[in-house]
Amino acid sequence: MVGVSDRKKIRVGMVGYKFMGKAHSHAYKDVGMFFDMDADYVMRAICGRNEQGVREAAARFGWESWETDWRRLVARDDIDMVDINAPSDAHKEIALAAIANGKHVLCEKPLALNLADAREMLEAAEKAGVKHGVCFNYRFLPAVQLAKKIIDEGKIGDIYHYRATYLQDWLVDPGAPLAWRLRKEIAGSGAHGDINAHCIDLARFLIGEFDRVVGHNRTFIKERPLLAQSEGLTGRASATEKGEVTVDDATGFLADFKNGAMGVFIATRFATGRKNANTFEIHGSRGSIRWDLERLNELEVYFRDDEPELAGFRRILATESVHKYAGNWWPTGHIIGYEHGFVHIVYEFAQHIAADAPFAPTFYDGVKCQQVLEAVDLSIERGAWVRVDEL
Repeated sequence: MVGVSDRKKIRVGMVGYKFMGKAHSHAYKDVGMFFDMDADYVMRAICGRNEQGVREAAARFGWESWETDWRRLVARDDIDMVDINAPSDAHKEIALAAIANGKHVLCEKPLALNLADAREMLEAAEKAGVKHGVCFNYRFLPAVQLAKKIIDEGKIGDIYHYRATYLQDWLVDPGAPLAWRLRKEIAGSGAHGDINAHCIDLARFLIGEFDRVVGHNRTFIKERPLLAQSEGLTGRASATEKGEVTVDDATGFLADFKNGAMGVFIATRFATGRKNANTFEIHGSRGSIRWDLERLNELEVYFRDDEPELAGFRRILATESVHKYAGNWWPTGHIIGYEHGFVHIVYEFAQHIAADAPFAPTFYDGVKCQQVLEAVDLSIERGAWVRVDEL
């Protein structure tokens, strides 16, 4: 650990102050309390279009200043890094401007509205030599890190099956308003780009690259009340006016991986009773693994070479000091939550900036995710399998 007085300062400017803005702010505030850092974050400025809202967020979340124009934010000399958690349609423009101003960039997923834009962002970041990352926060949970270690050590053998779901139900009510996530021009896509993106990234992280895909999707409710006021994922609906839903409510797809594994994926916001069930189950020649975000501290494992009378799935509580990141928090069995994945990713980003070392997931991973997303969309359009490398 570098001495406190010698540690590099990373002065952060953040665009966005609502759901993700709160999650990211919490991470910057708490990371130095729990992790030995080689660089310290300075929460320099937060940005949002609503002056009253962003001013209140700055005071509440602990930011030193605020802006209402991201162009001013990315040009400021007292900012080293830009965190982008604005809606998806703003990612590219903000990122390119930040990169042009020599800033490191951490961007929420999906990286861009489309593959061409994502590739342009990657090219700009690599050419400028700045650090760049995509906030695939679920990679950074102790149980997921343990799953990765088990797979990489060959403990479940050759991978045969990967099954992933991301199940939510916050849009089952037809009276839920037409939030920005339901408008293609802003979000790019619906459940597919929003939550299937996480499933795709976890699959790539855990078992490798996709070969080909074929999908189908549905928009169950075609029209919704217009949004009167944004709150959380949805908000307050207009009493009279309605608008068209222009994204998918659910998308499922089959996949073949380059290592020969078969994959099944489904993302939906219409899984009644499921609130945030991001899961994967992986079957190999020597064992299996299962994980569910709603029980994020737990990993279920099965090994074929167990004694017959003891064979079966076992539950590992990934809160021991030997589990990555867990030892920085609480004593064994004192579980962590959703917000901790964000703390872990900003810790890693700071450490890699300080060491000038390669970080992952980068914009490259954002591009690879976008490539799979668009291959699924193309397969739906064609009604046929599509090879991911075709795009």
